[in-house]
Amino acid sequence: MVDVRKWPVFSLLSPQELKSIHQACVFGTTATEAVYVTKDNDVFTLGMNCSSCLGVGDGQSIAIPKKIDVLCGKKIISLSYGSGPHILLATEDGETYSWGLNSSCQLGNGTTGPGSLPFLVSSMFYDKKVVEVACGSSHSMILTTDGEVYSWGSNNCGQVGSGSTTTQATPRRVTHGLENRKVVTIACGQVFSMAVTDNGEVFGWGNNGNGQLGSGINGNHLTPCRLTALQGICVLQIACGYAHTLALTDEGLLYAWGANTVGQLGFGNKTNQMVPVLIVLEKERIVEIAACHSTSTSAAKTQSGQVYMWGQCRGQSVTVPHLTYFSCTDDVFACFASPAVTWRLLCVEQDDHLTVAQSLHKEFDSLETSDLKFCVEGKFIHVHKAILKIRCEHFRTMFQSYWSEDEKEVIEIDQFSYPVYRAFLEYLYTDSVNLPPEDAVGLLDLATSYCEKKVKKLCQEIIKRGITVENAFLLLSAAVQYDAKDLEEFCFKFCVNHLTAVTNTDAFWQMDGDLLKEVIGKASKYGAFRN
Repeated sequence: MVDVRKWPVFSLLSPQELKSIHQACVFGTTATEAVYVTKDNDVFTLGMNCSSCLGVGDGQSIAIPKKIDVLCGKKIISLSYGSGPHILLATEDGETYSWGLNSSCQLGNGTTGPGSLPFLVSSMFYDKKVVEVACGSSHSMILTTDGEVYSWGSNNCGQVGSGSTTTQATPRRVTHGLENRKVVTIACGQVFSMAVTDNGEVFGWGNNGNGQLGSGINGNHLTPCRLTALQGICVLQIACGYAHTLALTDEGLLYAWGANTVGQLGFGNKTNQMVPVLIVLEKERIVEIAACHSTSTSAAKTQSGQVYMWGQCRGQSVTVPHLTYFSCTDDVFACFASPAVTWRLLCVEQDDHLTVAQSLHKEFDSLETSDLKFCVEGKFIHVHKAILKIRCEHFRTMFQSYWSEDEKEVIEIDQFSYPVYRAFLEYLYTDSVNLPPEDAVGLLDLATSYCEKKVKKLCQEIIKRGITVENAFLLLSAAVQYDAKDLEEFCFKFCVNHLTAVTNTDAFWQMDGDLLKEVIGKASKYGAFRN
């Protein structure tokens, strides 16, 4: 399930507003504009509003979401955006709307005037119903229910497919090369266009400076050109990056071609490819590919649910597909693309069927479902006796040995701090610990007392990651006190390597005398106090 909170622009929304989102799109040169649709089909927009791209009638930035009234109640089935940016979307009724930057006629209204409110583009092509839209940097393209393609806008490289390089001010059908063919899907790169027909053939037109059309022929194509290199191969999905193209076949195979300056083609080097090249992902069948005209990032998802990414990833060049821990390709663009836009219209399905682990985590410290509470430093922590008995031998023994049917509902804890005890109880629900190193020392004490070896190990890892000159001897003394041998050795070595600095800290001279002697004695074995 997609989590829109991974895109910073949605941090402007309240929890209630986030929960209401059904569809969303993040766009703009800095990924600071967004359009989203609620479960009630209300359409809202927010963000920087460059070039009046938010569609509310002005160019003012929006921190509090505003409705786009003309679109409310209409079910959006496809949405795309340009670099200006400009927006193009299609509704379930087949209508098409556009707004935003219009300096190259990319809105299709016959002018170059600004478009701060949605314009009904479909009024320009009569009875045609639209099922898919796509935008390049400054051109637009739509696909109708009968498989026809219309395009308009900037045409300096032939990306409109009209046979010339003249800007197209209104929607015009792309016919050259596509006559008597039914197109089933379309995509746009920065200044080029691609289409796939119902028999799996691929056509491309526009800029071909990096081989992104896959024709093997140098120079731009002013009309659609069929990719003969893919003859006999049935393509189902096409995706375009800034200047590269990905294609997915009916056999789950991935082909790539075009620009490869940051490894976006995924075959281990940075050499451009003029024709399609097969990319292998661990012999797994691929079910989805992803790219976006404003980035040079590529992603794919396999049949087993594994998500790979390559190309430009947070400024790094990844030249072969890298296996991620994401569950969807959208997360790749949220976390690693530059800018961190969405590559498609997100569908946010609220999953009410939580996993067992998610359900347990959700019920930790729940007043509604708990049957026991601990009081630590005057604060209550609500838990479930059954979970504690299942997860912890200490509690199992406690409850079985000392508690009757009339057992008390509150247990007072005075030997551990509230953050430490809460962290331990939460661990029993989540298998994870989230504490700063200093508090992890307290949890290390608890883990030792309760004979929780895994918690003890997790604490040691937290302490190792958080050790500094200031806290080194504090952590070392804790390791000695709680007989954490591996951590003790780690802390000793750190102190040896930073001897002068750590002995000048308050923590070193404030240690208990007996413990200080023990620490110094053991440290001598490491050469820490040799003159």
